[in-house]
Amino acid sequence: MKKTLLRVLAAGLLIFVLGVFVAMFFIDSIVKKSVETIGPKVAKVEVKLEGASVSMLSGRGGLKGLVVGNPVGFKTPNAVKVGEVTVVVDTLTLMQEKIVVRSVNVVAPEITFEGGLKENNLNKILQNVQAFTATDQASPKAAGSKKIQIDEFVVSDGKVNLNVTLLGGKSVTVSLPRIRLTDLGKGGDGITPGELSEKIVKAVLDETMGVVGEALGKLGKEVTNAAKDLGDGAKGQVDKLTKGIGGLFKK
Repeated sequence: MKKTLLRVLAAGLLIFVLGVFVAMFFIDSIVKKSVETIGPKVAKVEVKLEGASVSMLSGRGGLKGLVVGNPVGFKTPNAVKVGEVTVVVDTLTLMQEKIVVRSVNVVAPEITFEGGLKENNLNKILQNVQAFTATDQASPKAAGSKKIQIDEFVVSDGKVNLNVTLLGGKSVTVSLPRIRLTDLGKGGDGITPGELSEKIVKAVLDETMGVVGEALGKLGKEVTNAAKDLGDGAKGQVDKLTKGIGGLFKK
């Protein structure tokens, strides 16, 4: 009886160890699949991920080649491209109701802005995320879903690509200020993935709107100053371009 019990325990331990190693081996593909499945549900756009690398032992991981598409109706191929994202997770919380993420670092994101300051691809994505969050909170399943806490979320070395068709298709690239968010979901039960996405997208959108507004204002001044050397013949075209820039702020 004792030998039989020992064999059962030994077999159970072996299965558990094998299960851990299998989970560690396949966790990269699980993360990739999760990002590409959950992302489109939340933002209503295509989300692609080249690869993921996560260590269950250290809690350190990274994402490579993250691409967030544009909503229907926009012409540019994507809204955001990120070369690298590094993450540090508290592995002791992975089996708990609230997963604690110590840090997330988004390195050198490339954001494409399309549209006006009110109606644009980024604002549309934010609206999609907000709609998902509202639905998620109203759902009975939301109460039992996993919550998240992120101690620090940083976006660095980013840039915004702005294609101003009104200026003859001139492409403008401006730097995105460093973005740092702290204590997201800290205290209590944490926040849902939808609520987290909304906070992050809104922060990125606010900073992007600031640099886009400055870039458009600068372009308008450059066009006006250049026209002074062209004489009265260019006045009508300049007026048209500057009015067009003003129209971007109203859309």
